[in-house]
Amino acid sequence: MNISRVRDEQSARSFVKNLSSAEAVEKLDLFLAALREENTRQNLVAKPTLEIAWQRHLADSAQLLTHVSRETGMWMDLGTGAGLPGLVIAIMRPDRPVMLVESRRRRIDWLERMVDELDLFKCEVAGTRLENVETVPAAVISARAFAPLRSILDLSARFSTAQTVFVLPKGRSAAQELEESSRKVRQMFHVEQSVTDDDAGILVGKLAKGLRKAT
Repeated sequence: MNISRVRDEQSARSFVKNLSSAEAVEKLDLFLAALREENTRQNLVAKPTLEIAWQRHLADSAQLLTHVSRETGMWMDLGTGAGLPGLVIAIMRPDRPVMLVESRRRRIDWLERMVDELDLFKCEVAGTRLENVETVPAAVISARAFAPLRSILDLSARFSTAQTVFVLPKGRSAAQELEESSRKVRQMFHVEQSVTDDDAGILVGKLAKGLRKAT
């Protein structure tokens, strides 16, 4: 799939628009407006990034859709924080079940309000630590700035199947984290170039059954 690089707010909006419905784009505008307002009350994202929010947050989240299938199995987003990327995915794919895992109370309140205000009927907020979430199979597992690769694989192993796709935005540490992993993990994961940052990467792969308890 040939995907153009996202260089500014205009190209970021066009990138997201090409992956979304018109209704989803409208809801993303509402989400950003609410994010900017809420960020004055709690530090959901770094303030300077709000000036380039379409590129830094929306397109950066939306690009994960290009690495997974269009089937509708559950998408689990670990440590979702402000809802990045999980809430963006839920807005763009309202027919897909999405679980947002977040343990911080004020962020839970924010996520629940957004789910309600944006009518995201298939989006669930799991307001607890990941260790306390009921075991369910996930078709996709994502995590942005949540934990090192090994910790993510250990913590999420019980939610993964042989078909589960991991899409893990890792910024500039992507290649290094993969290189420092076991040989078996390196064989199952690879680095995809981020479209929003030339220096950033996304770890994409599936966890083999034999590694579900030993990464």
